[in-house]
Amino acid sequence: MFAPIRGFTSVHRTPQADLKLGTVLAFVAGAANAGGFLAVGQYTSHMTGMLSSVADNVVLGQFTLAVAGLGALLAFTLGAMTTAWLVNWGMRQQLRSAYGLPLLLEALALLVFGLFGAAIGLVTHVFVPLTVVLLCFIMGLQNAVITKISNATIRTTHVTGLVTDLGIELGKLLYLNRQRNTQPVRANRQRLRVHGQLVASFLVGGLVGALGFKQLGYISTVPLAALLLLLVLRPALDDWHRLHPSA
Repeated sequence: MFAPIRGFTSVHRTPQADLKLGTVLAFVAGAANAGGFLAVGQYTSHMTGMLSSVADNVVLGQFTLAVAGLGALLAFTLGAMTTAWLVNWGMRQQLRSAYGLPLLLEALALLVFGLFGAAIGLVTHVFVPLTVVLLCFIMGLQNAVITKISNATIRTTHVTGLVTDLGIELGKLLYLNRQRNTQPVRANRQRLRVHGQLVASFLVGGLVGALGFKQLGYISTVPLAALLLLLVLRPALDDWHRLHPSA
C-alpha cells in the first residue's frame, strides 16, 4: 500500500522524488490557501502582499492591522525555521523520516485549523487572527520542506517565482534563432515541465480546497491532513521499528 509513495519523503533523494513530493505539497498548499481565504478572507501564502499591506496600513494609520500583518509574516518565518530545526534534528538522529517530521506537524496544524473553524463564528475577533497566523505558519513550514529537500529548486507556495521561471522558459522556447553564427537560445524543457506541473497542481488544489470548504466547511482539512500523514507514515514506522525492535 505504501510502496509507491515510500520514497516521497525518504532522506535518499532523486529529482523525480522531489518533483512528486513538490506536486503533492503544491496541491495541499493551493487547497489550504483557497480554503483559508473562504474561512478568514485572506490569502496566507503570499508574503509579498502581506508585507505590502503592512506598509499600507502603517501609512493609513491602521496600526492594529499592520501589527497583525507583521504577526503573520513572523508566523511564516517561524514555520520555515521550525522545518530547519526538525529536519536537522532528524538527520542528526539518522531518522528516515527526517524530512517527514515537518509534514507530520503540518498535518496536525491543519487539523487544528479545522478545530478553530468551529470557534471562528463564536468569537470572530479572537479566532480569525489566530487562524491567519496558523495558516501562515503552515505555509512557511511546508515551503521550507520542499525548498530544503530540493536545494531550493522547487517551491510550493511561491507561485510568483514559479510563474516567472515558467515565463522565462516560454520566452526562450518561442525565441526565433535567426542568426546562425551565434549561440542559439534554447528553452530548458525539463524546467518548463516541472514549473508547469507545480503551477497546475497548486491551481487544482485551490479548486479542490475552495469547493471542499464551500460544500463541507472546515472538515475539508481532514483529507489534506490524511494525505500528509500518508506521505510520512511509512518512514516513520521504519524508524519506530528500528528504535524499538521488540515492540
